[in-house]
Amino acid sequence: MRAVVYSASGERPLVREVPVPQCPPDGALVRVEATGVCRSDWHAWRGHDPVRLPHIPGHEFAGVVAAVGSGVRRFGQGDRVTAPFVNGCGKCSWCLAGNAHVCPDQTQPGFTHAGSFAEYVVVRAADVNLVALPESVDALAAASLGCRFATAFRAVTAHGEVGEGTELAVFGCGGVGLSTVMIATALGARVTAVDVSEAALERARALGGVHTVNAVESDPADAVVHATAGGAHVTVDAIGSPATAHAAIRSLRRRGTHVQVGLMLGENAEAPLPWGRVIAWELRVLGSHGMPAVDYPALLDLVRDGRLHPERLIGDVVDLQGAADALVAMDGSQAAPGMVVARVS
Repeated sequence: MRAVVYSASGERPLVREVPVPQCPPDGALVRVEATGVCRSDWHAWRGHDPVRLPHIPGHEFAGVVAAVGSGVRRFGQGDRVTAPFVNGCGKCSWCLAGNAHVCPDQTQPGFTHAGSFAEYVVVRAADVNLVALPESVDALAAASLGCRFATAFRAVTAHGEVGEGTELAVFGCGGVGLSTVMIATALGARVTAVDVSEAALERARALGGVHTVNAVESDPADAVVHATAGGAHVTVDAIGSPATAHAAIRSLRRRGTHVQVGLMLGENAEAPLPWGRVIAWELRVLGSHGMPAVDYPALLDLVRDGRLHPERLIGDVVDLQGAADALVAMDGSQAAPGMVVARVS
């Protein structure tokens, strides 16, 4: 099969012929129709997230089941599917409780094993991790759900409990941030978007943001409190920095909820927060990491009903070589606007 492969961190990925992966007894072999290019793929390629080399990246995909192992009961050849970027083992207490995305024995296509920048990808523990796709959701749209939209959906629903009239402020209008804007708007929330880029803020307005705040021109917390008439009910940090997390918490009204989605990497992992305000105002601070397969139906219902249009975030549709080029382009300002999705088959 054809796949994008790199043999060293930072080495330019190339499209090569490699063997089709074997289908495990509890897993599925999926023929990839479309796969997204994500910043997390770039982190692995750059060596920030160690992977076994040589490596095939890719963790946002949609396709058709080509084969299943002898232990798989819920899916069969020909089924249209996608999968979360975190796959649970299917056996531990976390998986059995519906929380496969925090499984201690989790696997991740594109990180723990070969990913979806290829004609075929393996999903382990398929009965727990595969998601059946409605016919009305095409492969390109489904591929865009796997990381950004799924992460944003769980952040605003399971953690933020966002609904009609919720004042939500999202810090950072990249892929996850704009997905948050779209999902919260579809659920009836009033969204204030914060970023340092006017182009990103314009995109947020086009996707449903009611207010926008340029964090360069004003104190973002003060601006959010003013825009939301007293502070947001829910804030989401979709960037992952001490400054944005701190500002997001200062933007909350009393008894509000902050959801941390952006990764705090390196020295930022131990960044302090304004704990005095957290305690005095009874604020909730929650982490959010992906979404399990069992939670996908509610997200897919929004897409199927026409309330959510993930394809609006797609900037370029490319081939496998284009996916490799897009990964390299994330090194600098030449990165393409919008999400890049590769049409594989």
